[in-house]
Amino acid sequence: MSEPIIVFDKVKKAYGNFTVLQDLDFHVNQGEKVTIIGPSGSGKSTVLRILMTLETITDGVVYVGGDPLWHENKNGTLVKAGEAHLRKMRTQLGMVFQQFNLFPHMTVLRNLTEAPRVVLGMSKAEAKDRAEELLALVGLSEHAQKFPGQLSGGQQQRVGIARALAMRPKILLFDEPTSALDPELVGEVLNVIRTLASEHDLTMLMVTHEMRFAREISDRVCFFDKGKIHEEGTPDELFGNPQKERTQQFLSAVTEGD
Repeated sequence: MSEPIIVFDKVKKAYGNFTVLQDLDFHVNQGEKVTIIGPSGSGKSTVLRILMTLETITDGVVYVGGDPLWHENKNGTLVKAGEAHLRKMRTQLGMVFQQFNLFPHMTVLRNLTEAPRVVLGMSKAEAKDRAEELLALVGLSEHAQKFPGQLSGGQQQRVGIARALAMRPKILLFDEPTSALDPELVGEVLNVIRTLASEHDLTMLMVTHEMRFAREISDRVCFFDKGKIHEEGTPDELFGNPQKERTQQFLSAVTEGD
């Protein structure tokens, strides 16, 4: 594995007296596929929201691609980042949300072409070509002119994945990408993510409750509890032979009957 592309250095996130992340040290290497698991309220999704600049940090430093995310370097001192710096940093990351977050008034094709044209300055033709490639990748070429409301939840989430990829991110973030789907639609979304993981040189960071899937596609799995990494290892290590009692309890509860 190469140098870390994501680094959390002693990161704290608090809401008043309630601390979500406590002195978190965490990294993801370039090209690595990392999954975060853990109970509700353990800080899993907060990590992704901080990376997408949807949540600020209380203390510490986050680095993306070697540069501080929430800070700028001014004369050798880290100061709070301005909006222009945040906008530039955001272009490295794409996120697939639980609730799809598609624009309901835009066709599938326009959902994929709007941001590349506005944010990246792509020409209309280039953005359309890229969108059509991605719709083919997620198996939805024939739905380009439909609106999100005309699609199933699984199809909408596949559009969400294509839309994130349309921005050519170096890092793809998944926040419980199947939690809003009916059980019979989960497989089609996981298949797309599985293809991305095996065939594309993307760095992927995923929060999921799909333990079998996490075991299958991850290079490393991190178990979060109370705002910290409680235990981490390869999928075989963490799922097959967890060392800590809290990890054992959690996995026993979520894989019961699996």
